[in-house]
Amino acid sequence: MHSKRWMLLLVTVLLLAVGLTACKQATPTPEPEPEKTEEMAPAKTEEPTEAPQEAPLGTAENPIIWALTPSQDTQKVLAGAEPIAQYVEEKTGIVIKPVVPTDYTAQQEAICSGEAQMAALNTFGYIRARARGCADVALVSVRFGSTSYAGQIITHVDSGIKEVKDLVGKTFCRPDPESTSGWVIPMLTMLANGIDPEKDLKEIVDTGGHDATVIGVYKGDCDAGATFQDARVLVEDEYPDVKDKVIVIATSAPIPNDNISFRPDFPKDLRDKIVEALLTLNDSEQGKELLKGLFSWQGLETADDTFYDGFRQQLEAAGITIEELTGE
Repeated sequence: MHSKRWMLLLVTVLLLAVGLTACKQATPTPEPEPEKTEEMAPAKTEEPTEAPQEAPLGTAENPIIWALTPSQDTQKVLAGAEPIAQYVEEKTGIVIKPVVPTDYTAQQEAICSGEAQMAALNTFGYIRARARGCADVALVSVRFGSTSYAGQIITHVDSGIKEVKDLVGKTFCRPDPESTSGWVIPMLTMLANGIDPEKDLKEIVDTGGHDATVIGVYKGDCDAGATFQDARVLVEDEYPDVKDKVIVIATSAPIPNDNISFRPDFPKDLRDKIVEALLTLNDSEQGKELLKGLFSWQGLETADDTFYDGFRQQLEAAGITIEELTGE
C-alpha cells in the first residue's frame, strides 16, 4: 500500500513535468522584429553657383591702389596723400587707397604687376615703368611755378669738400639708387668730373629718403649726399640751423617733375573723373594746401609722355641706358 502511494506520486510528478514541457513548447517564442533600416534619402544635387563677382573698381570693397614714391618718411607721405584721396572720393565717389612701397623699385613693381592701378612716380621711375609698358603719365606736378626742378649735392660745412672732385674717398648718402635727383643725376655729374662712384667713393649709403639724407649729412654720418633742391626745408623744424650746417656744392640742370600716372589698361572713364577732380585742387587755397602736403606740390598740370623726352635725351647724351643704370 505504501509503495502504491509512492508510485502514484511519482506518476503524478512525471505527468506534471510533461504537461509543463508541453505548455512551454505550445507557447511560441516571439521572434525579434527585423531592425528597421532608414532609407537613404537621395543626395541633394546642389545647384551650380556662380563665382562671386568682384566689386567694381573704385569702391570701398575694391579701392584703386595709389602707389606713392617713398622719397620721405612713410607716415609723412601717407599723411599728405590721404586727404587728397578723400577729396577725390567726395568729388567723384571713387575710392582711392594710398600706399607707400618699401622702395622705388617696389613702387614700380606695384604698378607693373597690377597690384596698384595708379602711382605718383619720380622722373626716373616713370621712365623705367613706361619702358616696361605699365605707366602712362596724366598729370605732372608744379613747384615754384615750374614743372621742372633741380637736384643738388650737399655736404657738411666742416667736411672740407668744396667741389664735386673732392668726393673721392668720401662716404656718400643717397635716398635710393633709383632716385632721379638723389642718385641718377649726381652719378652722371660725378662721371662727368672723372669720378667712378662705384670705385672712387669710400662708401655709398642708402638712407631711404631725401629728408634722411639731409639729416645724415647734418649729423656727419656721411661726408656728402644728394637730394632734390632744396630738401633741407624738410627737416628745418627739427634742425633750425640745417641751412648753416649743410651746404650745397653743386646744382643740376633742370629735371622734369614727378607725376601721377595710371596703368595703360586703367578704365578711361575712371581716369578722366580722377584727373578732373585732381585738377580742381588748383582752384582754391584749401586745394593748394592739400597739394602742398604731398611732396610740396603747389599745383598739377596735364602732361603726356613727350614731357619726358628731354630727360631721355640727357641719358642718351651721357651714353647711359636705363638698363645700365639699374643693372638689368
